[in-house]
Amino acid sequence: MGGQLQGKGVDVENYPGLFNVTGPAVVSLMRQQAIEFGATFEAETVVEVDASERPLKVRTNSSVIETHAVVVATGAESNWLGVKGEYEMRGGGVSSCATCDGHMYRGKDVIVVGGGDTAMEEALVLARTSGSVTVVHRRDEFRASKILAQRVMEHPSISIRWNTVLVEVLGRASEEEDAEDGEDVDLDAPVQMVVRGARLRDVYTEEESVIEAEALFVAIGHTPATSFLEGIVEFNPDHAGYVLTKGTSTHTSLAGVFACGDVSDSVYRQAITSAGSGAAAALDAERWLSEEGLGNEEADFEAELLAELMADGPGEEDAGGYNAYEDAGGRIEGMKESIASEL
Repeated sequence: MGGQLQGKGVDVENYPGLFNVTGPAVVSLMRQQAIEFGATFEAETVVEVDASERPLKVRTNSSVIETHAVVVATGAESNWLGVKGEYEMRGGGVSSCATCDGHMYRGKDVIVVGGGDTAMEEALVLARTSGSVTVVHRRDEFRASKILAQRVMEHPSISIRWNTVLVEVLGRASEEEDAEDGEDVDLDAPVQMVVRGARLRDVYTEEESVIEAEALFVAIGHTPATSFLEGIVEFNPDHAGYVLTKGTSTHTSLAGVFACGDVSDSVYRQAITSAGSGAAAALDAERWLSEEGLGNEEADFEAELLAELMADGPGEEDAGGYNAYEDAGGRIEGMKESIASEL
């Protein structure tokens, strides 16, 4: 549980009310709150949703869960290059979100890898605060919309490396503050590496070069975790993999299935917008269940059982009910007179 926030080792800065707290810490608090309200968590992977009959059947790698409604909040994974140093320095200068992490590199030199709209947007966001931005693209022209590409090419703080690919993210040991007197230092703890630059290669000449930078933003798109819904719900025809919702709601094309967060949002992709979308999906699901008359079966069963027990109760002649004190002889010795009179 946690998605992209779970892998965010730096502080979360774009969520109102949160200060000096990391992504995993935020996820942990959300989980604790959900548990307090009765939510249960199953560490399983969903492989299929069977909508051939009702209730729906959610098949996982180890079980089948029957349900009337499903809220899909599986998120989207950032696409990564898989080059050396990229994984090791996530949270240490390697990022996939300029809006989230760009402020930490104010006045610093940064690199953006990509050539689509996402890369252009990231570069323009970073150019507002960074010292310089270098866009690395493997082709000789951008795939982005013309207006965005033009803005990037004309921006004085942005330079472009055409026909170039990233070979390796170069790093150095983080400059940690000296431990205070008397404070124990874990010599076995792994050294945190941070970005110091990148090794690039020209796709035609194969010539390699090194440029210095303190952050590298990989902007080559996202892949929603929605493959298990193929053939079940409709997808956005303009954004592959993103679930299509109806109007401003979270309803999908299949009644009882709702989509929120990055599985349906191809534009904002922020923790705060996903949280709001999740709340909307919960409300939509609750209202749909009420409208369909699909409530809590356990509570309904208990109510029916109680009604049957009441119907099978004593008749009018036994309305007085059973009195245990009469069997005991009426008065119990040693009882205070005031209490006995009340009985």
